[in-house]
Parts: sequence; structure tokens; C-alpha cells
Amino acid sequence: MRVSETKIPGVLIFEPAIFSDDRGLFMETWSRQRYHDAGIPASFVQDNVSVSKKHTLRGLHYQHPHGQGKLVQVLNGEVFDVAVDIRLGSKTFGQSVWTTLSESNHKQMFIPPGFAHGFCVLSDTAIFSYKCTEYYDASAEGGVIWNDPDLDIDWPIGDPILSTKDTGYSRLKDIPHESLPRYEET
Repeated sequence: MRVSETKIPGVLIFEPAIFSDDRGLFMETWSRQRYHDAGIPASFVQDNVSVSKKHTLRGLHYQHPHGQGKLVQVLNGEVFDVAVDIRLGSKTFGQSVWTTLSESNHKQMFIPPGFAHGFCVLSDTAIFSYKCTEYYDASAEGGVIWNDPDLDIDWPIGDPILSTKDTGYSRLKDIPHESLPRYEET
């Protein structure tokens, strides 16, 4: 397994070892000890899968309190995946990291608690999987508008398919501070 750091500490890209032959392939997608040694100290409590069609954009979502760390990957298709640091007091507050996750590159991205997360689908459909460090809590759900100009995210689509919820989020600068997580030294 190859682990790459991003420009935001704590956001990691994993490239699992792939073992393939004429039958297909095998890869390990999670091993508590191996991923802990690579920088994920968290335990996961919930797995989710979403299926989306081309040009669907989901996000930018977060939970506060009860922030969720996420280990995300694409099982089928291709997505443009984004993590935004929304932790008040962080040196990287408002900065974003993005990468392409696909069934062919097998990459995973770890997004720590305190980040907003979203993705848009580049293929005809995508099956997206995420392991979460905290249970989903509707009362803690929040979001940042996907096209917030202050975030400077280079989305590869201009007119995404959005849920009603995702069209109603505010810019990061307009979210009350009590609704955002705080940076904590580790």
C-alpha cells in the first residue's frame, strides 16, 4: 500500500496493493493495523454506499458536533472527490484538496473529522463507498455551498445535478462560528 500526504495535514491518499491475473483482481481495502500505522488512528462505526448518475454532485457535507472522519473510495465508475478544511483556528481553514477516485486507479482518500466533503460523478454512474468514524446524526448535519468562490475548487463540471438540500447551503464565510468545528492540536 502506498500512502501520500496532501497539502492539508491529515488528509491522506491511499493506493492499496493490487494483485491481478487473468481471473480479475484482489485488493485489501481496510486493515485496522495497517491503516493505523499509515496515519488513521480512528475506528470506523458505519459503512455507506451511494449510487449516482453522471454529473451528480453530492456535498459539501459535514457534521458538527459528532464530526465524521471518512475513508472513501469508488467501487465502480469515477468521481472527482473534494475535502475542505472548515475547522476554525486551523492554518489550512478554507483550503481544499481534491483527487480523482475510480475503479481503475483504486485510490482511497481519508478525510478527517472537521472537514466538509463532496464529490461529483464523471462516469455514467458511480458506486461510492465510505467508512465513517461516527454515526450519521441528522441533527448535526451541515453543509457549504458547492460553488463557494472563496474555496476555489476546480470542479470539472459546470452545471451539476444537485439535491434541494445541497442548493440551499451557505458560503463558508456566512456559516455561524458555533456551527463549525474547531481545530484541535493532535
